[in-house]
Amino acid sequence: MEDLMTLMPLYGRARDFMAANGNALQWVNGYPSEDLIRSEIEAGHCYVCETSDGRIAGTFCFIIGDDPTYRIIEDGQWCATGPYGTIHRLASSGLVKGVADACISWCWSRIHNLRADTHEDNIVMQNILSRNGFIRCGVIYTDNGSPRIAYQKSTL
Repeated sequence: MEDLMTLMPLYGRARDFMAANGNALQWVNGYPSEDLIRSEIEAGHCYVCETSDGRIAGTFCFIIGDDPTYRIIEDGQWCATGPYGTIHRLASSGLVKGVADACISWCWSRIHNLRADTHEDNIVMQNILSRNGFIRCGVIYTDNGSPRIAYQKSTL
């Protein structure tokens, strides 16, 4: 919880980065909110990536278990069933390169069935997921009804 005020500017930086790279619609209206991140920390789902000298280089949420927004997938299907981990709200401080790859690698070391989703305009994240072995599976919808491209990486 002591990192909360350090994490929130990372999300602002991510919003600015996405907007500057053709994805101005994914994280709007202050998403993710401080209340959401606080609840993720309290639930034990929010993680930080640190540099070798202890500075926060990135943050992400990782949940092993059923994600309700992934129950229905359109225009495709999941590659594998069974228990999975979901990566959400990945953001980098910009201190070092490779934060997304490191986060994905860490998640993969915990469970070999991962899911993630991103906005259709988030070409950067689509490339990161593809580069890390994720396969585009279809379209899911967030809690507010917004469509997202769904990805999965699995050995199942």
